[in-house]
Amino acid sequence: MKLIVTFITGLLFGLGLALSEMTNPAVVLGFLDIFGAWNPSLMWVMSGAVIVAMISYQLKRRQLKPILADHWLVPITKELDRKLVLGASLFGIGWGLSGYCPGPGLTALVNYPQEGLYFVTSLIAGSAIFQWQSHRNHV
Repeated sequence: MKLIVTFITGLLFGLGLALSEMTNPAVVLGFLDIFGAWNPSLMWVMSGAVIVAMISYQLKRRQLKPILADHWLVPITKELDRKLVLGASLFGIGWGLSGYCPGPGLTALVNYPQEGLYFVTSLIAGSAIFQWQSHRNHV
């Protein structure tokens, strides 16, 4: 059951990315270019995501545990530390430069293979560097 729900969730997520054109870097870059040729169309996508998240958090508060898991996996810290700010900044810079974030970036392997390969390779390299650095700091 968990595998089926995971598959359907991924399918819906991918469909949402495709329908909203978030898989097209030109549309994303147009949305991020607020001082140039701004394309506000992704504002609807962002609004929809915020609404779904708000409803989900309200539903979570009413349940002791998730339906398909043993416990909730929700961040408990509310502090803004250096790692969070640095990570969010790097994510935003990468998204603004490339027009891709991880979900749509994976679709680029099919839609724009050369760009997708650059993006996914960079994503894997950045993750590996983080893991290496994180392991090095804790040893």
